[in-house]
Amino acid sequence: MLRWLMRFVPSPVTLRWRERLRSGLGALVGIAVTGVVSHSLLGNASTIPFLIAPMGASAVLLFGVPASPLAQPWSIIGGNLVSATVGVTCAMFIHDPVEAAAVAIGVAVCAMFTLRCVHPPSGAVALTAVLGGPAVHALGYEFVLEPVALQSFTLLASALVYHTATGHRYPHAAMQPKAAQPATAAGGFSRADLEAVLRERDELLDIDTDDLEALLRETEIRSYARSFGELNCADVMTRDVVSITPATTAGVARTLLKRHDIKALPVVDAHGHVKGIVTRADLAEEGLGRHPLRALLHTLRSGFAAHPADCALVSTIMSTHVRTISGATPIVELLGVFAGRGHHHVPVVDGERRLVGIVTQADLISGLYRQAQPLQRQSA
Repeated sequence: MLRWLMRFVPSPVTLRWRERLRSGLGALVGIAVTGVVSHSLLGNASTIPFLIAPMGASAVLLFGVPASPLAQPWSIIGGNLVSATVGVTCAMFIHDPVEAAAVAIGVAVCAMFTLRCVHPPSGAVALTAVLGGPAVHALGYEFVLEPVALQSFTLLASALVYHTATGHRYPHAAMQPKAAQPATAAGGFSRADLEAVLRERDELLDIDTDDLEALLRETEIRSYARSFGELNCADVMTRDVVSITPATTAGVARTLLKRHDIKALPVVDAHGHVKGIVTRADLAEEGLGRHPLRALLHTLRSGFAAHPADCALVSTIMSTHVRTISGATPIVELLGVFAGRGHHHVPVVDGERRLVGIVTQADLISGLYRQAQPLQRQSA
């Protein structure tokens, strides 16, 4: 009996407290904004509720688990509107409230699956349309627009603004299609394998397929890296780093990249502290077109020079949010950075954030190859 009861103990939450507080504050802001907007537009004397209970459940998803497929924009908008329409229809044509509620929930679930907008709080929207009382029933299909559509769009807009302001990715859009990755020789898996397993399970998992694949890939990489013992970043990094200062011009930086046949230049101050990084993409002419603000800064800083892009200072081009590592960092952590976050070069710093090296993908592969040779000889 004790073992059976222990199965109901929830798994530990791995989310950091900072993220938990960010989620809670976001829900507070979202509900407050939704309530204020609805109250302002509908007024005190309105019979339309300026906050319906399902919005609280939607706030949990939008701010607490924004990566969930159930929390995406189409899920909340489509799910709530479809469920509200179904609920109002059932309330109008089925007089027994229990029967109307059961039919409304069942039809709403099927409709959400069909339209790919499954949103659990939408079930409560359908139930509210049926059991909300005379005031809700008097609204008829107006209930779909006010309050459901109004509050759904307001809460979604609050989530979009809040996540952007706090640097969190939302909506959690699907990644761009990538070339199919073949299974590794050591029992790895392919995207086709993953999709086949998900189809065979025949149940909805609350995680995006791209996210699931990325998690499994990073886990696979960590498992692979563990076979290389205590290899760390200092063992594989390039120590003679070509670096520049913020006052270096783009033309000089471009020349250095070509001369040394490298793809990135760390930007350091007079004391060697890393302040940013400049890549070939940052210095490309076509890159300026994708960043109008950078192009404007280049023009203002360069005046009427013959080649304004070459005269622009690196400080107006460089990326200031630089991922750095220490020399003692195990390569298992570096593998995750390269594989899962799209990095191609990571500066290595000492305890005072002074530049001591840089690790590129080529450095990493070379180090893994050197380490693999003794292992292969031992196994032979």
